[in-house]
Order: sequence, then structure tokens, then C-alpha cells
Amino acid sequence: MRAWIGIAVLAVAAMVSSVQVFAQQMPQAPQNPTIASVLDFELTLVEREFVATAEAMPEEKYSFAPTNGEFKGVRTFGQQVKHVAALNNRFFASLLGDAVATGPAEGENGPDSIQTKEQILKYLRDSFALGHKAIATITADNALSDVKTPPIPFFRTRLAIASFVSVHAMDHYGQMVEYLRMNGIVPPASRPRPPARPSA
Repeated sequence: MRAWIGIAVLAVAAMVSSVQVFAQQMPQAPQNPTIASVLDFELTLVEREFVATAEAMPEEKYSFAPTNGEFKGVRTFGQQVKHVAALNNRFFASLLGDAVATGPAEGENGPDSIQTKEQILKYLRDSFALGHKAIATITADNALSDVKTPPIPFFRTRLAIASFVSVHAMDHYGQMVEYLRMNGIVPPASRPRPPARPSA
């Protein structure tokens, strides 16, 4: 009985330690939250996971798409990344009142001229940078106001658009995680966390 209690205590201690390490590595939530700061914090968390996952796939596997099962016509890994970047640009441009950043000729997967992993990652990072800029313009006064050019007819308010962008990215993040695992790669978010540095 004592042995089981000892094992349980060790397990709880390990769990608490891993949670503490994870918390230390996470971005800090806003201390005096505003609508913009809460939305921006959410976007920061999404960006962190999504970009790390995009970085984890080797360039030669960016053309990978599953074939074993009902996967006919699905996006490749690289197209998943480009699609999220393209939609980020479209949605965030609408918050800023700019013309839609990805026109019909570019389609839902971004420009055809963006092909290499380096180019795709830059396109992705730039789209999140645009997002932080756009979200900074959201206030309590305009959060529920309609934008001039809604990217999708049923997402008209700034709050709805900013919220949906994170949901959309995480939908594709889940697919990308499966693509990584199909190629024998553990997603960054599932890898063991390094031990915490001892406090001084």
C-alpha cells in the first residue's frame, strides 16, 4: 500500500512539475484585458502552435497529402499552410478596411508564385503580423460594428472576424498534425518539454 502511495505522490509531483514548465513557456495573458488584448493573446497562442507545426515538416514533405483512405483532392501540407495564410490576409485586411489581400487569381491557397518552404513560412508569418496589426484596431466601441468589406457575408463584425480566424487556423492545424504523424514526426506541441531552469 505504501509503495502505491509513493508512486501516486511521484506521479502527481511529475505532473505538477510539467504543468509549471509548460506555464513558464507560455506567453503571458494580458494583465488589464481589453477586447483587443484578449483577441491578440488568442491569436498569439494559435500562431505559436501553427508556425511551429509548419516549421516541423521537412521541405521535401510539403507536397505530402494522405492517400490511404478518403483523401481524394485534399490539400497538401504546404497548401494547408498557404490556405491559412491566404485566409488570414483576407480576413485581417477586412478589419483594416483594405482591399482583399488575396484576389480570385490567387485562389484559396495563396499565390502560385509562393512555392518553397521558406517562402511559405514568410507568407504565413507575414499574415499573422497583419493579424496583430488588425486586431489592435478593435475597441469596445467598434467590436460589434460591421466592416466595409466582409470577407464572408455572415461574418460582418470585427469581433466575429477576429474570433473566426483563430478557429479556422486551428481546424487546419489539426489536419497538419495528422500529416506530421503520418510522416513519423511528433508535432512540436506533443514533444517533451525541456526541464525548467532552477530558480536563483
